[in-house]
Amino acid sequence: MPIPTHAFAHVRLTVTDIDRSRAFYEDVFGLPVAFELPADADEETKKQLWFLFGGVIYKLGDSLLGLRPVSDDTFTEDRTGLDHVSFAVNSRAELDSAASLLDARGIEHGGVKDIGAGYIVEFRDPDNIALELFAPKG
Repeated sequence: MPIPTHAFAHVRLTVTDIDRSRAFYEDVFGLPVAFELPADADEETKKQLWFLFGGVIYKLGDSLLGLRPVSDDTFTEDRTGLDHVSFAVNSRAELDSAASLLDARGIEHGGVKDIGAGYIVEFRDPDNIALELFAPKG
C-alpha cells in the first residue's frame, strides 16, 4: 500500500551565505519566520533548535521553507536532486506584479510565459537556485 501523502511539509534549501540568502528571500517573498535561533539563545534553546543548523525556517501557507547554510558549491539543476522550487500565486495579475517587483529589485527573470496550464516567471536566488512563480489560468 502506498504512503498516503497529501502535501509537502517543508522544503529546505542549502545555501552558501545565510545572511545574503535571508536578505533575498525576505525581500522578495516577505515570508514570516517560523523558527530561528535567537542571538542570545541559552543552551537549552540551542539544543531545542539544533535542526536549524544555523539557518532559518519560514512559514509558507501550510508548509515551511528553510534555508540551511552548509553549501560550498554552486547550484545546478542538472545534478541529481533539486530541479527548481515553484511558488504559487493566485492570478496572472499577481504574477505580472511579481515580475515588476523582480524588475524593481534588479533580479533577472525570463518574463511571464504561458505554459498551457498556467503562467510562470522563472528567476534565480543568490546561489543560482532555480525559482519559479506559477499562476493558474482562469
